[in-house]
Amino acid sequence: MDNPYSRVLLLISVTAVLLLATTDAVASNEAPVSATKGPGSVQTTFLPVGDLFKPLIADLKQPRFYVSYHRYQHASETVNISSVGVGESFGLYRVVDTFDDSGWQVNFAGGLLAQFNLDTSSKDLLNTDYFVGVPISYRTGALSWRANLYHQSSHLGDEYLLHATTRRVEFSYEALNVTGSYELHEWRGYLGGEVIFRKQPHDLKTLMAQAGIEYYGSSPWWGRGTPVGGLDLKCTEEHHWAVNASISAGLEFRGDPPGDHRYIRIMLDGYRGFNPHGQFYTDNMRLNYYGAGVYWGF
Repeated sequence: MDNPYSRVLLLISVTAVLLLATTDAVASNEAPVSATKGPGSVQTTFLPVGDLFKPLIADLKQPRFYVSYHRYQHASETVNISSVGVGESFGLYRVVDTFDDSGWQVNFAGGLLAQFNLDTSSKDLLNTDYFVGVPISYRTGALSWRANLYHQSSHLGDEYLLHATTRRVEFSYEALNVTGSYELHEWRGYLGGEVIFRKQPHDLKTLMAQAGIEYYGSSPWWGRGTPVGGLDLKCTEEHHWAVNASISAGLEFRGDPPGDHRYIRIMLDGYRGFNPHGQFYTDNMRLNYYGAGVYWGF
């Protein structure tokens, strides 16, 4: 199984089996289709709003717009960092069965994530991760899936390189990420994995596993703000399957119809694990941070 393309095929096959198994399990608890299904039609939408697979709240690599302040603790060092994200998943085409709202969607996703050192006089740019991909999502009832074929490249900031001892590397890869989720009332759980099949440097390990849980409140807590939160867990082959945990919780303020798909989130964030920023992938010491951020959804 050393061939990365074999790993891609294995990931797709396992995901397909899980999808069929969970779909059959849900269907077995429902009335027979012949007894319940009425007339329906297929509805197509060019450039749809939103996605059939909800964006992950606490996944650090989710493309989105945000600005945050985090206090990093690494070994005996404490650093104040501002993180900035610019990105979005843009719907291209959606096909939905109007009877049961099941369907699939093709998207284009892209963005960047950057970190700035607030303790330096020039607020040095430390690292920037760039992403571009084609996520394909599918939903049937409470089950939803996303397969994302994407490219990532990471670069150190010029000011940081002037005085850093960190060795710059050519860090880029293409990967396939597949994630499935199940929603139960206000809760959502998800499970997924990723395989890298073209990479620089060549000794970068190729596998990642992911799981998480999310909460979407239905009643406002403060003004129009409803509680939302998520816990994201990742394990990578690169760091011998140690758990990296990201948590984010706060209030979500949604717009009035027809703009109710837009939101502002005010969140408290925390992380514990190996350095999640691309150019620092070789750091073998764990770090943690805590802070707050403002997130925008369009």
